[in-house]
This record gives sequence, structure tokens and C-alpha cells, in this order.
Amino acid sequence: MTDIAVRVDNLSKQYRIGGPQARYKTLRESLVDTASAPLRRLRRLGQPSPENETIWALKDVTFEVKKGEVVGIIGRNAAGKTTLLRILSRITEPTEGYAEIKGRVGSLLEVGTGFHPELTGRENIYLNGAILGMKRAEIDERFDEIVAFSEIEKFLDTPVKRYSSGMYVRLAFSVAAHLEPEILLVDEVLAVGDAAFQKKCLGKMGDVAEEGRTVLFVSHNMAAVSGLCEQAMWIDDGELVDIGPTYAVVREYLRVPTAATGTWTNLSSLDTAGDIRLQAAAIVTESGTQAGVVGFDEDFAVEILYDIHRRIASWSFVFRITDSSGTAIFTSWDTDSGPGRQKPLDVGAYRAICKVPSRLVRPGVYSVSLATHIPNIRVIENHEHIFHFEVSSVGYGMNPGRWGAITPVLEWCIERISE
Repeated sequence: MTDIAVRVDNLSKQYRIGGPQARYKTLRESLVDTASAPLRRLRRLGQPSPENETIWALKDVTFEVKKGEVVGIIGRNAAGKTTLLRILSRITEPTEGYAEIKGRVGSLLEVGTGFHPELTGRENIYLNGAILGMKRAEIDERFDEIVAFSEIEKFLDTPVKRYSSGMYVRLAFSVAAHLEPEILLVDEVLAVGDAAFQKKCLGKMGDVAEEGRTVLFVSHNMAAVSGLCEQAMWIDDGELVDIGPTYAVVREYLRVPTAATGTWTNLSSLDTAGDIRLQAAAIVTESGTQAGVVGFDEDFAVEILYDIHRRIASWSFVFRITDSSGTAIFTSWDTDSGPGRQKPLDVGAYRAICKVPSRLVRPGVYSVSLATHIPNIRVIENHEHIFHFEVSSVGYGMNPGRWGAITPVLEWCIERISE
């Protein structure tokens, strides 16, 4: 009996972009189109055919996952990670290749996936269980545990269309994890929840793994991937770059010298609801110049350029510095400066600068992640590991045996108090 839970062979998915959006037609429109089709073909003779641009979201991806394995899937935004999970969940059909899945699949790919907005939380629990092929008695047996984990008892009989993003995720994850699928697929939706619930979810996924079930976990949180997954796969531009032990794959992923000059420009065409648009970010030295390398005993700053398109009352920046092992060294919010930052900003172009003192971050290579969000409501933009920079020990000679994620050089005072 084979021990393979997921087998993927030369899996590819192509999308056409830039073409007209198809819409549903009435019966009358369909009949008219059919009757006029020959005439349209005659008119097009001799005319160049319009070309719609195509992209490969996945290209020739091949791998196997054994039963009971916990595999992290990492890569930059738009690398193809979510497309892979959508195919494995049978939401999307591949263009080429195939995916073979042995076992009942539970998936949490995006907020509200599999929920009917008009049904209550209680009704959606039973609906999801039925989709997974479970009997009502089985769902009844786990119902109280699902509700307790989700912490939404007061809103259980409220239609889920009235739930916040956080409530959606709480219930969706609880259902996906507790209805005992043999294969659990989890995308980066946990970022919507609060820190305490994220920790709770990671703990539950650890329990699921210990029970011998298979987990595929997409995340930009390298610490979570490293702590939860024995194996990891790295996808970039739709292709499988590496697969193997998590520590080795994560190390190579964070070592990639993309944007290693210490700068980043937002080239994404993603619509961010029109409120705020991140334009660029960089590491700048004390002299104000952009740099990919800064000295250990040199102050530096994280500079962020952005546009405000519409006056909005409550929003915030956050950036995170991560080391080469995937450990977050520190995080800073623009609200750290005090409550004055909460005042709305007028429409226009802005520059934000966060100063980092010298002799704080130990020598090494680091990556910067950047996001804007409306606190406790929604993420506006999220960009993970967008550029790298290096802190150099040249000129200081710091003791390499000094331990710690940060290495502050602190002031000591030594005085004689008796003879």
C-alpha cells in the first residue's frame, strides 16, 4: 500500500490576461450569436487576430508528499503558491499535467472559502462537513469543540455575511481543522487573525500533524514554517526551485540576492482599494544615500515612499526585519512615535523614515517586509522579503561569539567601592 498522500506530475496552469471578460448570456443572445457566427468569421478574414497575453502561474511542477508529512510552501507574492493549492483543492483545473490526492481534503485558502454568506455560522459548519463527506452524527460529535475553538459562540446563529474578516477566519480554520480531513491545505489567511489566534492555529496545526495527517502550509512567516514543517518547497515564477529539509530551503530562499541593493520599487498592478499606495522603500545611511550595506557602528533608516489617494482616518505602516534563518529580529509600526500619528493625512505624496540606532543589529544579511493595514480590520498591502541589506562588521571587530538576535553595545560603569 503506497504511503504517498499527494503526487503532482508536470503540473502547469496558464491564465489569459488582458482579454475581455466573459459574461453570462440569455438564451436569446446565445441563439443570435450562433446564427451570426459565420458572418463574423467572414468579416475577420484577412484581419490580424487579437492577441491576449498569457502567463504561466505554474510550469512543470513535480513533487510527492508522503502521508503524515507537514510541508511548508514558500515564495514571493504571485509566485504560484495559491494556484497550486487551488488545483489540489479541485477549485481550479490544471492546463497541463495532473495532481493525484489520496484522502479527504480540507482547505482554508481565503477568507470565506466554502461558506454561504446567507447561512449562519451554525449552518455553515454542517454545510462544510457535508462537503467533506461527513455524516451529521460525526459533525454533531465535534460541533462543541469547533465552536469553542473559534470563540464566536455569541454570533453562531448570525449570517456569516455580517462577520468581520477575523471572525470568518476563526470559524473557517476551526471547521477545516476539526472535521478531521486527511489532508489539510492552509494558505496565508491566518495573517488576518490577531496574534493570539495565529499562535492558537499554529498549535492546532501541530496537533493535526502529530495525529499523522498531511498538512500543506503556505506562509511568508519563515519562523512559523521552520517551527512547524519538516519539509519545505520553494516556488518562484510558477516553477519549483527547491524542495527538501525546511532549514536548508528557507536558508537558500532568504539568501537569494534579489534586490540586494537595499532598495525596492512597487511594480505590482494590484488594486489596493485606492486609499494608499506604497511606491518604494530603501535602506538609507546617515548621509541620506541609499545603500545595500551599512556598518555595525553606523545609524541607518528604513525609508518608505507612498501616496495617499483618499483621506482615511485610521491606518498604519509596519515593517519587519528578518535574518537569514527566517527569524524576525524586530518589527516597528509608524504609531510607535505616539498618538499624534493617528491624525488623518491629506491626499498627496509622502515619505516616512524610521531610524534604527547603530550597534543594535548584529552583522549579517537581512530582509525587509512591509505592509499597510487598517488595524484589526483589513490588510491594504503586504509585501514579504521585498529587499535585502547587509550589516557589516568591518571597522568594528565585534566578537563573533556574542550571542543574541540583537547585539547592543551597552554602556558600563565600573567603580571601586572599597579598598
